[in-house]
Amino acid sequence: MNSAEKAARLRQLHEDPELLVLVNVWDAVSATVVAAEPQTKALATAGHSIASTFGYGDGEQIPLDLALSLVERIVVAAGDLPVSADLDGGFGDAGETTRKAIGVGVVGANVEDQLRPLAESVANVEAIVAAGQAEGVPFVLNARTDALAKGGERGRDVWLPDAIERGTAYLQAGATSVFVPGPLDEDAVQQLVAAFGPQKLSVIGFPGVPDQARLAELGVARITYGPLTQRVALTALQDAARGIYAGGGIPEGTRALN
Repeated sequence: MNSAEKAARLRQLHEDPELLVLVNVWDAVSATVVAAEPQTKALATAGHSIASTFGYGDGEQIPLDLALSLVERIVVAAGDLPVSADLDGGFGDAGETTRKAIGVGVVGANVEDQLRPLAESVANVEAIVAAGQAEGVPFVLNARTDALAKGGERGRDVWLPDAIERGTAYLQAGATSVFVPGPLDEDAVQQLVAAFGPQKLSVIGFPGVPDQARLAELGVARITYGPLTQRVALTALQDAARGIYAGGGIPEGTRALN
């Protein structure tokens, strides 16, 4: 399956009424493990987790080419599954970053607005869409607004209308869906779906967010888990280390997944 076909598949998964559930991965072996599950329809990388893998903090501190070198390994491990990458805020040039991502086999991405001025953020969306068109790939942009994640202290009466304004503009500029990360309750989800339309909202599975069945009923397109999946793995590693230091061994039931 070539990149254009994978992109078309990923777009269709967003448009289907069934909620698209993506378990975020951060390296080749995590991608291999998740891809092997029969329920897996696509993979999504977690930028925070990839940065942590190399010892960098979140927020474009990792060099882009280094991050993409690992994303390319994830694409290879994914086989025919489409891969959506976390491209942070676009690393200073959202269009060129998208072109480079497509070059390593990525067919969709999250790109943050980081609460930039709306006109600048819309221009980034347009540049990403144009880059996909130029490369012959119907790139699936999950346009992220940080209206809640970085502006939640403003109060719901401010961040929610801001998220709606920004997300609506991104959809009009060609984004496939709008990602509003944060601890969204059911009422906020309903208002966002009403504003964007069904199968246009993407959320992260933080505690307090409605469960998958309810999100599907509400018309949400996609749920991801960001750095939380790596935290699950690291928690298991730390717990195993503590058990070993306490005189124990490897936990029973450990599977040979590598």
